[in-house]
Amino acid sequence: GCTVHFSEDGGEIETYRIVGPTEADPKQGRVSNESAVGKAMLGKRVGDVAEVKLESGDSYSIKITGID
Repeated sequence: GCTVHFSEDGGEIETYRIVGPTEADPKQGRVSNESAVGKAMLGKRVGDVAEVKLESGDSYSIKITGID
């Protein structure tokens, strides 16, 4: 249920609330704890860099800038 602020490769800050799969709606700023982004954010702290692993096998890094 936390709201996480992060940036991808030093880009603009994005904000998502981590929710259960039935409540997820990325357009409304809610991502599932079972999604690639949600899984990457779990257990992280402000300042941590997380690797988001996509189903395609690609990945990218995000930096956690805030947690509410």
